[in-house]
Amino acid sequence: MALGIFLILTAYYVLKPVREALILGEGSAELKSYMSAGQAVLLLPVIYYYGRLADRIPRMRLINAVTAFFALCLVAFYVLARFHVPLGIAFFLWIGIFNVMIVAQFWSFANDLYTSGEGERLFPIIGFGMSLGAVLGAVIAGRLIGPLGVYQLMLVGAGLLVGAAYIINVVDRRERARTEAHLPLAETTAELPAATGQFRMETGEFKALTQEQALATGSGAGAFALVFRTRYLLLIALLILLTNWVNTTGEYILGATVRNAATTAVAAGTTGGLTVEQVIGKFYSDFFSVVNVLGVILQLFAVSRIIKYLGVRAGLLFLPVIALVGYGFLAFYPVLAAVRWAKTAENATDYSLQNTVKNALWLPTTREQKYKAKQVIDSFFVRAGDVLSAGLVFVGTSYLALGASGFARVNLALVAAWLVLAVAIGRLYVHYTRSELPPD
Repeated sequence: MALGIFLILTAYYVLKPVREALILGEGSAELKSYMSAGQAVLLLPVIYYYGRLADRIPRMRLINAVTAFFALCLVAFYVLARFHVPLGIAFFLWIGIFNVMIVAQFWSFANDLYTSGEGERLFPIIGFGMSLGAVLGAVIAGRLIGPLGVYQLMLVGAGLLVGAAYIINVVDRRERARTEAHLPLAETTAELPAATGQFRMETGEFKALTQEQALATGSGAGAFALVFRTRYLLLIALLILLTNWVNTTGEYILGATVRNAATTAVAAGTTGGLTVEQVIGKFYSDFFSVVNVLGVILQLFAVSRIIKYLGVRAGLLFLPVIALVGYGFLAFYPVLAAVRWAKTAENATDYSLQNTVKNALWLPTTREQKYKAKQVIDSFFVRAGDVLSAGLVFVGTSYLALGASGFARVNLALVAAWLVLAVAIGRLYVHYTRSELPPD
């Protein structure tokens, strides 16, 4: 599992500087922010049809089909680039869907494999593979973007996705042999649809919902209905929305600052002949490398200890506290160096500890909630946070002239609400894991 997510994140971080170079090179930081609304709109039909598939086909058929689709899209983008078709907006919209759906799908699968106790013990190890893949992806992009160019990295990403799919198929066969060998094939996850009304007990056995539990959890409903009918899932959705709203606004602050610095440097002739796009791409390659190395260190030495000794409940509080300190500093000192290191601390914690604990929140949920509701929350609500950030950027730049310090002050208010939600969700998580009841 660690190797599978390692390859997925390597692919994403190979593609991420490509995204930044194309959207900031062809457009601006404001355009980048506004395009998030387009991603949210596109996700509505995507999530609907993904849920339909999850209701009908087994998990590996679902995972293989989705991964093949995204890999073929990368090949198509490369072909279009050879004919000099402008790709900035289209690729930005596509990768915004790709990165949330492919990662959410992996973690749905991980939650489907393990009990709550196994997940809390193993997710930090799997998360280490995720953090390490992000580091390698950023390094590969930084080394290859100069000699190969931007578009060839798309093919590298496609090949890595194919490798990840192979590893996940191997894991699926091994885990079914471990936990389902005593069952008839028709009653195993190899044949049952991914989104069934079952949840895994601490013994490792799947248990079907009672009629009362099915009504309480909204079993059989659509993906969005599952979220809105379940208090626990709705609170997670709001947490993810606020987290991404804060993070994306911070990314706007960084992107606008970087573009201004790159334009100034190119005009002054201090970039050694690099274009604005190449300067931006190189900055983000270096930035992502530092963020991800720090993320690996945290994942390796801190995350498992925090979860073991403090628990998932306490782990949820680390990132909002770090964000509170960072944006408090930027509210008064919003220069490039300060913005870079505030975002470095925030992103490194987000990609390590926060990523592990937010995925652990799904361990006590039903299979239906894992495969359908998780895609809604980890894709649509993530992008809804982007849309709210885009609206904030539009109002802040067009009417309020907020500037970097003004946007940082808005983030401070959002982080306060984020902390309240984190406390409430942590309490519910402890309740459901101890009682072995599905969230209702």
